[in-house]
Amino acid sequence: MKLNAILVEDEETSREILRSYLTKYCPSISIVGEASNVDEALVLIRSKDLDVVFLDVEMPYGNAFDLLDKVGNINFETIFVTAYNHYAIEALNAHASYYLMKPISIDELIKAVDYVTDIRRKEDALQDQVLVPKTQTVNGKITIPQQDGFEVIETKDIMYCKADDNYTEIYLNTNKKKLVSKTLKYIEECLKDANFARVHKSYLVNVNEVVKYVKGKGGSVILSNGKEIIVSASKKADLLAYFK
Repeated sequence: MKLNAILVEDEETSREILRSYLTKYCPSISIVGEASNVDEALVLIRSKDLDVVFLDVEMPYGNAFDLLDKVGNINFETIFVTAYNHYAIEALNAHASYYLMKPISIDELIKAVDYVTDIRRKEDALQDQVLVPKTQTVNGKITIPQQDGFEVIETKDIMYCKADDNYTEIYLNTNKKKLVSKTLKYIEECLKDANFARVHKSYLVNVNEVVKYVKGKGGSVILSNGKEIIVSASKKADLLAYFK
């Protein structure tokens, strides 16, 4: 599978090194353009059909996050390449697929490209299809605390869970919502054997309720009730692994 890519890097030497590594070690990458600043990158992104953007964080007249904000709806994967590790959290929040540190490790670069290639291949296979998970519904129950005791819920009745600070909102297929005084991480642990996927820092979904996958800014899933939930780039591979 060939991936169309652009390199966004203000330092010519760094750009040459990355281009050389990709050409020699990552034959699946087809470099269709290069940019040295935000404005040049924006022109390329809007004029090219891209699969992946290799993106330096610090650039003249703006940075990587300014660029992504200007792009809006992102339908490509983003691999950050930077000398500064303190941007890692911001990169994840900006739906980065991978985070490479300079000087670039060839092994890490290959891993990043393989990771993105696998995601794009699965996305193309699943796009616009009615999804059927590999796994079957697991019968089970979860106990959630209430002010006057506790309530037992069938796991198959849970559509998705949403974080609300130290609370979790549990949405059921009966159109009811339960507010639980537990974190989403706690609920995720309780449901770890029940085919639930953490698709975002704020969302946990029942994969048996996912009916469609949509490409976009990190991608999104459509549930059987029509609810659309954004998928973080860092969670995408885990989600797609549930489907054929």
